[in-house]
Amino acid sequence: MSLLHAIILGIVEGITEFLPVSSTAHLILASKLLALDSEFVKSFEIIIQFGAILSVVVLYWNRFWNWDVLKKLVVAVIPTGVIGLTVYKAVKSYLLGNVTVVLLALLIGGVALILFERFRTSVDTEVDFTEITYRRAFLIGLFQAIAVIPGVSRSAATIVGGSLIGVSKRTIVEFSFMLAVPTMLAATGLELVKGRDALAGNYGILAVGFVVSFITAIVAIKSFLGYIKKRSFAAFGWYRIALAVAYYLVIVR
Repeated sequence: MSLLHAIILGIVEGITEFLPVSSTAHLILASKLLALDSEFVKSFEIIIQFGAILSVVVLYWNRFWNWDVLKKLVVAVIPTGVIGLTVYKAVKSYLLGNVTVVLLALLIGGVALILFERFRTSVDTEVDFTEITYRRAFLIGLFQAIAVIPGVSRSAATIVGGSLIGVSKRTIVEFSFMLAVPTMLAATGLELVKGRDALAGNYGILAVGFVVSFITAIVAIKSFLGYIKKRSFAAFGWYRIALAVAYYLVIVR
């Protein structure tokens, strides 16, 4: 992997991490287009996601000092952590990098987003984390765990899941942002331990991707929050479907 590859993938990650389009899917598809395929690339794709996630710490620093919110984040991350640890080896060996799985997840997720917006009836309100009880936090964590399948999108799973159990759109979006921090911190820590052999000698390239994804994500978060104030998630659903179909027809066939 070259420095240019790291910059490109860092930008892709930063833009897509918080959108309901699956940053993992975009990284996998971009890596295939760039002819990058190694154990280091798989570890790189996981670890630079935490660079994007750190942008949440910068933008939501004051929110993280709320003890009640922190406890709910811990509750929400438990099911994701347990399921993630259980299937880590299988996911990295058989799913991460599997274009067929990614395209199917993008397609199905796109249809799900469109249907979700078609039948959603909740009224958007200002952010109020008291809406998220401990039971709801745990359920949101279960929805997030679905995103261990590459292409599902952690953001989409938590936003749709939270909305289905009665949390308003703006609140679940911001809770989803914050939940990404402990989730990806754990995933990055696990990858640094499990994938340390593949990372050896590549820390400079990894650092570049990490920093680029962090900077890009700050811009993406602010843009996304502005977008959802006036528009629905349906456009992201159509985008996922278009991407899956176009990639299959142009690249895979």
